[in-house]
Amino acid sequence: MSRRSSPSRGGYLMREASDYKALYRKLERTIDRIERVDDTAMALSACLKSLVDNFHEDLGFVGGRIYEHDGDQYVLRRRHGRSMRAPIGYGIPITYPPIQTLLRDGTLIMRRTDSGFDETIEGAIGVSKFAAICVGDDNQHIISLTIKGPIDEEHTLYALNGVRHIINMKLRQQHLRDIIHEARDIQLSILPGEPPQFAGYDIYGESRPADVVGGDLFDYLLQSARLLGVAVADASGHGLPAALQARDVITGIRMGMSENLKIISAIERLNRVIHKSGLSSRFVSLFYGEIESNGNFIYCNAGHPPAILLHSGGFTELKLGGLVLGPNPQARYERGFAILAPGDYVLMYTDGVTEAMAPGEKEYGLARLKSTLKKNVGRTAREIVGAVFDELAQFTAGERQMDDRTLVVVRRL
Repeated sequence: MSRRSSPSRGGYLMREASDYKALYRKLERTIDRIERVDDTAMALSACLKSLVDNFHEDLGFVGGRIYEHDGDQYVLRRRHGRSMRAPIGYGIPITYPPIQTLLRDGTLIMRRTDSGFDETIEGAIGVSKFAAICVGDDNQHIISLTIKGPIDEEHTLYALNGVRHIINMKLRQQHLRDIIHEARDIQLSILPGEPPQFAGYDIYGESRPADVVGGDLFDYLLQSARLLGVAVADASGHGLPAALQARDVITGIRMGMSENLKIISAIERLNRVIHKSGLSSRFVSLFYGEIESNGNFIYCNAGHPPAILLHSGGFTELKLGGLVLGPNPQARYERGFAILAPGDYVLMYTDGVTEAMAPGEKEYGLARLKSTLKKNVGRTAREIVGAVFDELAQFTAGERQMDDRTLVVVRRL
């Protein structure tokens, strides 16, 4: 006796619920396989294989195919199970009525007796009835499943709609990941690959973002054999928006210096450009300094944590400059001046370093940073950067990094 003709309504409902639970458990396993695969093509293939292999008894799936939109047709790219007649590369016109219905509704069940079924097209594939879903942005892919035996429309549509929803979420997530990784590649291309070769100085910098991409950047601008510029920027927040804005600041500094603008002129113009960008609700702090080979150090601090100069007399914080870049287009800046004697260090950093939190909400702080620098006097710039990051790791004791962290050390030999 068929399920739908059961004389007992209560027994029917119990069996219906049991059937849905079993179907849902299988559907969960299929979804889990999809979610564990990162590559889009592999995720679709895993989905197709799981649907055919796991739903053969429940829904009658005996074979399946993946089509990809290509111009005015959908082209067969992958297949699994039975109905292997059509070759890879077989194309179905986008004007084919079942495809038009599928593009409109997202799901489709089709039998040979249904209007629009074309024996020529389906005969080349080897199917007489099938179910299908379209997935991806602009319905880029179609997954079609050959059905053998009676069609349980309710359960079939339930399963396929669940799979379609998860695949679309997966593809959107993959698209966002691709965008973020592209931004990361852009950011890494801006960060210096190697320290600059500047006679008489040892220099090293490193940035560790809180997310895949960060709002911190640093750069070296070797203007001549006797003049080197060093910039450290920190856009408010972190992640993709901050990374793009920090990139614009570094690019702006490079352009200003290439036009031989004075430090103050370049920074004031950059401030106006950032304000006009439409993102003036955000801001960017910047520390920019120019080192002359004789030790003269001219700098401007635009709302950034003061760089630390360690010299024989102790520490000096390099504070002169002005407001953060962006909010006030009329902001004015001034330059500061220091001298680096042989053996002196300048440490530039972002607030993600000093504001790093230990368990119990205690900040790492400027005093610890100065202490670490002093304890490592005599070591190379690279070793000092490594020592600070190592101490930060111990101090935070595994706490999640909440902000980007950047360090640049300049040591006069």
